[in-house]
Amino acid sequence: MRFAMPPSVSNFTSAWATRAVIACLSCLIVLLLEWQRPELVTRLDEGLRDVFIRIVADPTPEDRVTIIDIDEASLGEIGPWPWPRQRVADLVEILLSNYGARAVGLDIVFPDPGEAQGDARLASLAAHAPLNLAQIFDYTPRQLAILQGTLAGGLNPQPHHGGVSAYGYIANHAGLAGARCIGNIGYLPDADGVLRHTPGLTRYQGQDYLHFASALLACSDSVRRVTPGNAEGLWRIPYTHTLSAYTVISAADILRESAPRSLIAGRYVLVGSSSLGLGDRVGTPLASLSSGVMVHAASLSGLLDLAEGRARTPWSGRVWLLLWSVLSIALAAVCIARLSAWGGMLLLLGLVTAWLGLAFAAVARQAEWSVTAPLWAYFFMLVVAIPHEWWQTQRKSRHLLTTFSHYVAQPVLDEMVRLGMKRSLEPTQREITVLIADMEGYTRNTSSLSLEDAATLTKDFLGCLTRPVLAWRGTLDKYSGDGLVAFWGAPLACPDQADRAVNAALEILVEVDAFNARRQRGGFAPVRVRIGIESGRALVGDLGTAFRSTYTAVGDCINFASRLESAARDLPTQLLIGSAANGQLTQHQTASLGLITLRGTETTIEVFAVRPGEIAARHCADQTKLLT
Repeated sequence: MRFAMPPSVSNFTSAWATRAVIACLSCLIVLLLEWQRPELVTRLDEGLRDVFIRIVADPTPEDRVTIIDIDEASLGEIGPWPWPRQRVADLVEILLSNYGARAVGLDIVFPDPGEAQGDARLASLAAHAPLNLAQIFDYTPRQLAILQGTLAGGLNPQPHHGGVSAYGYIANHAGLAGARCIGNIGYLPDADGVLRHTPGLTRYQGQDYLHFASALLACSDSVRRVTPGNAEGLWRIPYTHTLSAYTVISAADILRESAPRSLIAGRYVLVGSSSLGLGDRVGTPLASLSSGVMVHAASLSGLLDLAEGRARTPWSGRVWLLLWSVLSIALAAVCIARLSAWGGMLLLLGLVTAWLGLAFAAVARQAEWSVTAPLWAYFFMLVVAIPHEWWQTQRKSRHLLTTFSHYVAQPVLDEMVRLGMKRSLEPTQREITVLIADMEGYTRNTSSLSLEDAATLTKDFLGCLTRPVLAWRGTLDKYSGDGLVAFWGAPLACPDQADRAVNAALEILVEVDAFNARRQRGGFAPVRVRIGIESGRALVGDLGTAFRSTYTAVGDCINFASRLESAARDLPTQLLIGSAANGQLTQHQTASLGLITLRGTETTIEVFAVRPGEIAARHCADQTKLLT
């Protein structure tokens, strides 16, 4: 024996199963995008990060780093590049001795020898002073590798630190190979050309080479700091300061010694060029084009922050990303099922805003998670979950409309749709007028009939009861075998509800008379209808359980109408009206039939019947209408 699940429970379970699938797919989107990082997603991620970086970049002056710029003014005053090595040596000596720089980093590579005396001075400074030279590694495999100059500064492979493999290099000439400090200024821009990462360590032919900013720090305090990198060995450059936060001094001012000493003493000094002619321009999150030395300045500031405990090492943040995604998607799935389409869209917009705020704070702490992964999941819910809920709502509305079309007249149904089905179905206390009609002696009338004739009798008799109820815009509550229960005053208010109920009852009498005439012509016995009408307060709405519900009314007035219908059996009338309903009549004349005690209760009420003259007049009018 198999148990058949009720349709309402099956639909409920199916709807939530679909919601669970949508939520799981949304979470899967987050997982795939976080771990796979497609190019489009990565570009959008980095674009948002760039916006965040520009917003949080600190404009406070960076008093630990100074940049000496070989700018257009310097080239115009001193001469075009390349300058004599003596002039470069002069610049370094002035910075270290006269200005008291803590360490100097030359963002310049000298692959070819210059004049002997100038090279000798630079070599001596690089060997004994805190001077950090530069060399460039090439990370692109080529048929003919770039191998220029003499590499220096190689270290044994660093444990627990992955290096980025290089395939070539441009180093300084052999005369500068004895430099004590030297760092890599080669870089790997992202697919959109923006420089966001730099190799923390470069691995070439079994040796590791430090990043330029790391080598400069080691040069000043002899403590080797390996730039932290991710699994690929790349370090996200922390652009924590705006470009304007850095002190930039023209190289010509240094050579003339006209710059204030306070802007250099005790600071790390980077020497580079912003001249367009020298071509050292890169795109960064802070600007579409800036001089390459600014990238090293940002790297140096980031490493100083790490060394001073003012910043934390980058972290993936994946656990928090997944936790947020699962909780927010589950919340969205549950709430969207209970909200309107606009409400669901506003909820998703709120989640997007909340996530961007969280991601904004995390980016400032160098979180490496995908900024847009949850946003793609929310977009998926926008285009799938919300339409699904809309479809579910439409399906329920169609079901309710189909169901209600059997209970109320079309004009009433149209008005309910205009006002909103949900509001119309909510259980509420209403003043209603109830009509209960039943066939007298149903068992006796059907006992001698065949099953087919009994079914025809029941169907046709209920039709006689139903048509007048719907014609007078009543609500059909239910059929009770050979009778029906109907009411006025819900789901729509009806000021003349009692009059409408009596009008419907009088038409029922006419319909039953016409029905009996047809039965007698066919050789069948006539049937008698009894009707009870009463008014009162009742709880009206969609009542029931998750297994089954129906639009119905519950209250004493329903019980009283039922007792009145039964009492009509012993009174000289087929239509009995209770005192509450009679008190609301304005269109009908009634006569009191006295006090009766309702069967099964100790309640005594006065009952009324429509005056015979009105019944006769209505009968004639309705018969004429039926004939025409």
